[in-house]
Order: sequence, then structure tokens, then C-alpha cells
Amino acid sequence: MDQHNLIIILGATASGKTKLAVQIADALDGEIISADSRQIFKRMDIGTGKDLQEYQINGRTIPHHLIDILTPGDRYHVDAFKNDFYTAFETITALNKIPILCGGTGMYIHSLLQNQTFTAIPINEQLRDQLNLLSKEELIEKLQNDESDHDDHVDLSSKKRLIRALEISDFLKHNQLEVVDRPILKPIIFGLKNEVEITRAKILNRLDQRFKDGLIEEVIQLLKEGISKEILVFYGLEYKFIVNYLDGKFTSDELKLKLGIAICQYAKRQNTFFRKMEKDSVDIIWLDALAPTNQLKQQVLEKVSDRVN
Repeated sequence: MDQHNLIIILGATASGKTKLAVQIADALDGEIISADSRQIFKRMDIGTGKDLQEYQINGRTIPHHLIDILTPGDRYHVDAFKNDFYTAFETITALNKIPILCGGTGMYIHSLLQNQTFTAIPINEQLRDQLNLLSKEELIEKLQNDESDHDDHVDLSSKKRLIRALEISDFLKHNQLEVVDRPILKPIIFGLKNEVEITRAKILNRLDQRFKDGLIEEVIQLLKEGISKEILVFYGLEYKFIVNYLDGKFTSDELKLKLGIAICQYAKRQNTFFRKMEKDSVDIIWLDALAPTNQLKQQVLEKVSDRVN
């Protein structure tokens, strides 16, 4: 691992990322850092698919970071993830252990690889409300008239990104962005990939099991604890759809059908994001997620060894 100081294992939902990461951590005496935007919340276990039992292997628990670090109701964002990631990264490397970043939130992973300093710039809701009233063409014109030098690579096809670019520009006109000195990452990246129909079957089977494990009851308990419906909806598909179900908008059968479709669509978006990362020159070594975990482990270990020797 002299050539690399970080192993990344990414993939869409239900691809088996955690199971593989645990195997690699066990083989290399590593520790896992989660790159999941929802598993950071305590008591949100079933809906976020924590599967904490997967961290048990050969009679021990693989140390894992950025899971169960916040209380439901808190907000989290890319820059907070980056700060927490580097804290965990430095803690692990100080122990002479190997950090293994594992997750499916592509935006989080990509932010580390691209070293996007602008993620530290806060959201300006008032400005966003004003800019949302403009058409995409008006936003492009406004951006082109802007004197900022960071706008050259903005995606002009996305209204959301145009607004964010103008938000960044407005912030930098009145504030100095502090540049934080970070450790240099030298990652080797593995991706788990399934055929679409296999992914769909795995998602639906896992969803069915989560309902049996008490997914609806978990949401009911969070509501009893005072977590608002609006916050739960913000936390993702499972919570959004179950809140709507509890409000009487779906029958039980409709809930399972609609939620299954939505998660499959989400997995498709995840894979689209990973392809975008490759277009941004991120080198991902793709593995067949359908292969036995032990075989996948050997492939990863061989690739890690090949890149060093």
C-alpha cells in the first residue's frame, strides 16, 4: 500500500459494498469509513440499511467511522462529511492502519477526489429564493456577466448548478475562503457493478426483509420522538414514502410497489453519477458484484498488490 493510502469501495445500493469492505479490512488490518449520507444518524438503522452485523468477522468487529455520529433531526452536508472524513482518515493512518472508504453517496466520494474547496461555502436561502425566480437563460446571462474567475467549468445545463455557482460568487465577493491544509489522498478505487435486473431483484428482496424487520415501526418511533415529518422526508426515500403511507396517501401494497420502484430508480442515478466520475478522470476498477465475496476479496488484494509492486 506504499503507492496508495486509501482504498475506496463504491457501488449502487444492494451491491454488497459493506460485506466486501469488511473482508478487505480484515485481510489488511484496516478500518472502514462510511460514505453514506444517512447512516450517520442514530436510531435510523433499518431505513438506512446499516446492517451493523456485517462488520462482525472472525469473532471481532471491524472498526468503522461516520456511522451513528448525529442525532435524527440534525442536518449534514458535503463539507461536514469532508471534515469528518479527514479526521477519521488521520486517526486511522496514525495507527498505521489502512483506511477503507465504503459507500454509495457518490457526491461525498467525488468531493474528496476533486478537492472541491467551494463545498465549505454555506447555503444562502434568501439568494436561492431570488435566483429560483429566474429562468435558466437568465441565470446563464447573469453568470456570464459575473466577474468571478471560478465560473469557467459550471454545468450550464443544470439550473441547480447555475444557482450554486452564483451563490458561490456572491459569497466570495464579500468573504475570504479559508484554504484548509489536507492530507494528500492517493486512492485506489473499486466499484461493484450488477446487471440491472439483478440489482432490481436484490433491492426488492432487501426491501421486503426490511419491512419484516420493522421499517414502518422505526419511522413511527422516530415520529414519536418528535422528529418532524418534513425532516424525515428530507432523509430519503424510505422515510418519505412511509410518512406518506402513514398519512393515508398509499395503501400497504402501493407503498411497497412505489418504494421499490423509487429505490431502483435511485440505484440507476447512483450508477449514472459513477459514470460521471469516470468522465472526470476518476479511475474506477469495476468488479462483478455477483461474484462470491471471497473471490472479490482476492481480486482487490491482487490489484492493490499489483499497484504497489
